[in-house]
Amino acid sequence: MKIVFTFLFLALFLSVDAQHIVHQQVYSTKMHKNIDAIIVTPEIQEGVRYRTVYILHGYSGNPTRTIEQDIPALSQKAAAFQTIYVIPDGNYNSWYVDSPVDTQLQYTTFIAEELVGYIDHNYPTQANKTSRGLLGWSMGGYGALHIGVAYPQVFSIVGSSCGAIDFNRFGKGYQGYQVNRVLGELKDLPPSFRIYNNVDKMVHSGQHYILDCGTEDVQMLEMNRSLHQQLTAQNIDHLYIESPGGHDTAYWSKSLANQLVLFHQYFGYERL
Repeated sequence: MKIVFTFLFLALFLSVDAQHIVHQQVYSTKMHKNIDAIIVTPEIQEGVRYRTVYILHGYSGNPTRTIEQDIPALSQKAAAFQTIYVIPDGNYNSWYVDSPVDTQLQYTTFIAEELVGYIDHNYPTQANKTSRGLLGWSMGGYGALHIGVAYPQVFSIVGSSCGAIDFNRFGKGYQGYQVNRVLGELKDLPPSFRIYNNVDKMVHSGQHYILDCGTEDVQMLEMNRSLHQQLTAQNIDHLYIESPGGHDTAYWSKSLANQLVLFHQYFGYERL
């Protein structure tokens, strides 16, 4: 399918050369609607092409909250690491999937195909897998792993912080976090939406994975430990980190900042 790019600039939009934080709407052909996004860039230099990292916020979040509360130093990191950061709006509770029950929620395709294509078309990026990463937390941690595994030809490094990665352990949270609204009933959930069922695909993906979780994150800790154990058992290249903290802004603000440093090191040396 041919991707058609259209976009609307907000009233206060300035050129990329003059402004580091750009608010844009990117049209999704598959969903037939505009999606809000924030693009954080370094000072764009003529003739220079930049790495890109796509950042997926958590349940009930949005791009503005991300740059104001979750990763408030993102502009400084863009300058220091010479990287373009792209934060799409996840529609509050999309779980970043191509929903089998709602055609207006097709966020896997939007992010991995339409948004990546739009950014590569309109910004001076290094438009290849080795210079592109995907990072998220909580709901976005699930989204990053789900999309990353489905698109190994697009992303070379995938990070999840306190990711909500095992719906079987959600209990009432499956309805509480509205997963059922985008994926249907848990008993009918196809294997492709279950991270653990896709570990075999990660063996030969040519990707590097980073997982972290707070030691006081009661709901997410054991599911992240289990995934780490599965990846270790299959000798899949990854880094797993536990540190003090719960499932809150104080934890993921620190962990996301640390992961962005690791992404930068990975891009520079292609290893951690």
